[in-house]
Amino acid sequence: MCGIVGYIGDRNAIPILLEGLKRLEYRGYDSAGIAFYENGGIVVKKTVGKLSNLESKINGHEYRSTIGIGHTRWATHGRPTETNAHPHCDCSGRVVVVHNGIIENHALLRDALTSEGHVFSSQTDTEVVSHLIEKYLVEGKDLRDAVLRALGEIKGTFALAVISNLSPDRMVVARRSSPLVIGCGRGEYFVASDVTPLLRYTRDVIFLDDNEVAVLDKKGLEVFDVESGCRKQKSTYHVTWDADLAEKNGYPHFMLKEIHEQPQAIRNTWSGITLVNGKDGLEWRDLNLSRDEILNLSRIYLVACGTSWHASLIGKFMIESLARIPVEVDLASEFRYRSPLIDKRTLTIGITQSGETADTLGAMRKAKAEGSKVLTICNVVESSATREADGVIYTHAGPEIGVASTKAFTSQLVALYMFALFLGRVRGLVSDILFCKFISELKSIPESIERVIERESEIENLANLYWERKNFLFLGRGVTYPVALEGALKLKEISYIHAEGYAGGEMKHGPIALIDEDMVVVALVPRNSIYEKMLGNVEEVKAREGTVIALTTLGDRYLRSKVDHVFYVPKSNDLLTPILYAVPLQLLAYYIARNRGCDIDQPRNLAKSVTVE
Repeated sequence: MCGIVGYIGDRNAIPILLEGLKRLEYRGYDSAGIAFYENGGIVVKKTVGKLSNLESKINGHEYRSTIGIGHTRWATHGRPTETNAHPHCDCSGRVVVVHNGIIENHALLRDALTSEGHVFSSQTDTEVVSHLIEKYLVEGKDLRDAVLRALGEIKGTFALAVISNLSPDRMVVARRSSPLVIGCGRGEYFVASDVTPLLRYTRDVIFLDDNEVAVLDKKGLEVFDVESGCRKQKSTYHVTWDADLAEKNGYPHFMLKEIHEQPQAIRNTWSGITLVNGKDGLEWRDLNLSRDEILNLSRIYLVACGTSWHASLIGKFMIESLARIPVEVDLASEFRYRSPLIDKRTLTIGITQSGETADTLGAMRKAKAEGSKVLTICNVVESSATREADGVIYTHAGPEIGVASTKAFTSQLVALYMFALFLGRVRGLVSDILFCKFISELKSIPESIERVIERESEIENLANLYWERKNFLFLGRGVTYPVALEGALKLKEISYIHAEGYAGGEMKHGPIALIDEDMVVVALVPRNSIYEKMLGNVEEVKAREGTVIALTTLGDRYLRSKVDHVFYVPKSNDLLTPILYAVPLQLLAYYIARNRGCDIDQPRNLAKSVTVE
């Protein structure tokens, strides 16, 4: 989950590396460091904590180098200390490595290298890579060959960037299951864990695939297969989205900006999905799922992690309601290690904002190996998930920088809704008239979100009242139960307040014991078929002196007399209700975290893209 940057060319690498790390700090911020070639040797500078600490350490020095690598860390092996921070050197200081991923056999490699005389200084798994490369350079191999031989001994996942003063005009990078992108300029190359840091300099990029090594110098780029060492041809991809989307544009935090971007992100999602009428009925371009395959489906698995898992739970309601296909929702980290009933009549959909979530990728690979057709709903073009899947549904939400997912979540819900409609049409369950009606209702959602955001001061006022409370309980039923889970997750993620999401009907099976005058209960009470059931849950809370903040449908006059606070949400199709109810919960978490002085965009212990198990 760390962030990697690199540069080789004619410019001064140091400011490029620091700027790139700023763009990637959401991926890790326990420590940061850079390494560069200068005056015949490798200079390494690293610090604990925020990137600003590294900048302070470098300011005042007139360093200049045309090749360098950088890293911002999210700790897995070893505490966040300066010694454990990347880059990591070999014994001689001639080889320097930055790494994202986990070296699973690092302990065995460390023992073997130590017995050969290598001296380790850190607790990290990464340091074994620099010593392995040193070992093979000693045998007279060039840097590329030494890296290839080292990778042949490594088990696990990695994105690597390597420089050495023995090859001062060359950089070697490699990937296996962790993302790595190369930006192509004129006589220069940029390396990063995702596209965002590259856009200031180039829009032409190459996405490395698993088990590929690239050798970069000012004259060009060559890509090789890790196992065979054979040269490979790679295509260049031109990035079209606006780099300004990755800036705050006057907002105090990326999260607030991304909450406000949701109306446009949702419009982008549906406009980016191409439905066409083919000779056999409705078709979905780029889905790679035939009419016969849809008609023969016996089951759909939705696999995801975190917020995307909550989107999957809502997607189950959508697909089963509109297409009448049984849906199972799995945490990807659990799906990988059980024995799901998979065959050629099952469809597995991995849902991931980044397309690089390790557990989701593992679940997709497992399903494919068992014979399932595999799709992905993803926000990032040419990410690992999109290359692993048989078909892709892009959400087109634009870059999401805040660690706590907002617009990615609501865009995933739109994609799932449209997919459910598509399946229902193909299976003859959604008529032309209903299809047009449902799409029309979907297209009214951005305006409804805008109406919610216009009243965010009401949510801010609630945050001002309750930001010091220690516990929150979020209640929902039916399709809003996953929204309760998501609301609780948002509050936990960025404010560090203990919060739980529960199905309203389950409250009396345990959580009701927690209700007292100090408990804040956020109840999702839309005017739908189970409105009265949720009213009963609200009454149960109030009977035990809990504080109730209720979200309900605009126009409801009954609920106000039963609760402490009401926030009204525009009326919508029941299956679209989660999109609208998610927004005020995002805002509530944001303003509570702001009042508590929390690091909203970079909450402690979390990273945006979880690329390790």
